[in-house]
Amino acid sequence: MRNHRAPTLAALLVLVALIPALAPNSPAAHAAGPASVADAGGPARAGDVGGSATAASPGSVERLYGSANRTFPTTRREVALTFNAAWDEAGLADVLRTLDRNDAPATFFPTGRFAERHPDAVRAMARRHGVGSHSHTHPHFSRLTRAEAEEEVTSADRALRATGTVPLPFFRFPYGETTPQTIAHVNSLGLADIEWTTDTKGYLGTPGGMTVQQAVKRVADVLRPGAIIQMHIGSADGSGEVLDAEALPQIIDLVRARGYEVADLRGLTGDAPTPDQARPVTRTTSP
Repeated sequence: MRNHRAPTLAALLVLVALIPALAPNSPAAHAAGPASVADAGGPARAGDVGGSATAASPGSVERLYGSANRTFPTTRREVALTFNAAWDEAGLADVLRTLDRNDAPATFFPTGRFAERHPDAVRAMARRHGVGSHSHTHPHFSRLTRAEAEEEVTSADRALRATGTVPLPFFRFPYGETTPQTIAHVNSLGLADIEWTTDTKGYLGTPGGMTVQQAVKRVADVLRPGAIIQMHIGSADGSGEVLDAEALPQIIDLVRARGYEVADLRGLTGDAPTPDQARPVTRTTSP
């Protein structure tokens, strides 16, 4: 008589071996995917920063130290939109509406003086977007003593927090002027320097020879994974003309038509404020 028990037992052993790999919460299942934390948490939100940037843990902003960070770390086809604010709030309402309409995140870098003069504007920025620091009075840092530079950083931090905003641990130098020494100083205060890959130059306006089309082209010319686009809120001459606000819809359309997404730089630190973010920036030198 043929023995039918042996094949049955072998089949059971194979099935038992396969169960751990098939279980949704098994180590084997996690090893095979997902590719990013955004995927693990369900459908990714528009603008989530991918790869290791999304997986950043509290304090991981330190990996950005020592650099001007003119791009952000990513392997995906994504770019970041950023706006400086140092003059008036012209164009802000249009920018926020465009970002809303396109479900696109941005990071704003107001100065402390701007926050003091336009606290409601800073609160509007922070409602759906990240807010970093662009110094207090927008000086040339190369002309400041160490104590003066520190006062610029801490005063801006206080002004931003006075609006009820918890700023990101990000700092952007006025005029994009950085040195290894100034970057190291800002890093010692707990902030990463976030600069830019290109400036649209929209702030020059039509009196400065700029057009919406030229601003858009300056973005098209530098598109690559991790590119950081710098634009501006307000008009330096008080005319109310803000080319960047006019160009923004075309810039977002261009980015997406080229197969890129708009990333949220908050993904570099996590969406929730870390203990370091919640703690005000304090001086390390005497005035």
